[in-house]
Amino acid sequence: MPVTEGGSAVAPVRGTLHHVELWVPDLARASEQWGWLLGELGYERYQEWPDGLSWRLGTCYLVVEQSPAMTADRHDRLRPGLNHLAFHVGTRQCVDALASQAGERGWSAMFADRYPHAGGPDHYAAFLANTDGFEAELVATDWPPR
Repeated sequence: MPVTEGGSAVAPVRGTLHHVELWVPDLARASEQWGWLLGELGYERYQEWPDGLSWRLGTCYLVVEQSPAMTADRHDRLRPGLNHLAFHVGTRQCVDALASQAGERGWSAMFADRYPHAGGPDHYAAFLANTDGFEAELVATDWPPR
């Protein structure tokens, strides 16, 4: 299905991500936790099949799948492989609002003692981890002030 903007097809920009696929140990839990976060960021439910589902924003989509081929039951961001996904979320107020709601949605704060500058003084972000060990970084686009 082509992605449209104002009624005309939008061609993907060369080099941008097409999709990201995360293998998860519990599809229902991933659907709730990732579904909340991605929905808040403007992603829309895109595809669904017995072992997975996806959300799309523009030409990029994110998949969560409970694959029978998995060899472990938890993601470890400290091992080789994916450490985290970082998302532009808008203003500092958006970061703060999502960070304050995250605990009720299965996400816990990381580096809380350094919030919102755990990434350094010129970086305003919330770092969250979900039940399955995946990390999401929510980055303010209005920081540092110009």
